Amino acid sequence: MPSLEGATTWFNGSQEETEARIKGKPTLVHFWAVSCGICKDKMPQLNEIKKKYGAMGLETIAVHMPRYEADTDLDTVNQAIGDNKIEEVCAVDSLHKLKDAFLNEQGWVPVYYLFDAEGKLKTRAAGEFGIGVLQTALDKMFASQAAEAQA
Repeated sequence: MPSLEGATTWFNGSQEETEARIKGKPTLVHFWAVSCGICKDKMPQLNEIKKKYGAMGLETIAVHMPRYEADTDLDTVNQAIGDNKIEEVCAVDSLHKLKDAFLNEQGWVPVYYLFDAEGKLKTRAAGEFGIGVLQTALDKMFASQAAEAQA
C-alpha cells in the first residue's frame, strides 16, 4: 500500500494515527470529491459496506481529491464529510500526491482500493460500478468470517 504522505489536511484523525491503526489489517482506501455526483450517489452503499466489513476488521480511509478550484474549500469538504456520513479518517489531497502514489493517473472518483492485511492490492475499482466490484472482492476476502457470522 502506498504511503499516505503528502495529504494537505486530515479530518477525523491524523496520518500518524491512521498508519498505526491500519498496520497489519485489511484496508479500504476510497477517493471521492465534493463535486462528484456518483460519489454522493454511492456513499450510502459504501457506508453499508464499511459497517458490515468494519465489524470483521476492515479499516477504511477516505481521500478527498479536489478536481476543481471549488473542491479545495475545506469548509465545504468538512460539510460534505458530515453530509455523507464519512466517519473514518479523511485525507485531503489538494496537491494530488496521494492520487499519484496510488497510480490514479486519470484522477478517477470514486475509486476504491482494497488492500489485504499485508498491504498487497487485492482490487481497484472505479466509477459507477466500482462498488459492485468492491463488494465481490470483500466477499472473497472475508468469506470465512461471513460464513461464521451466518452459522
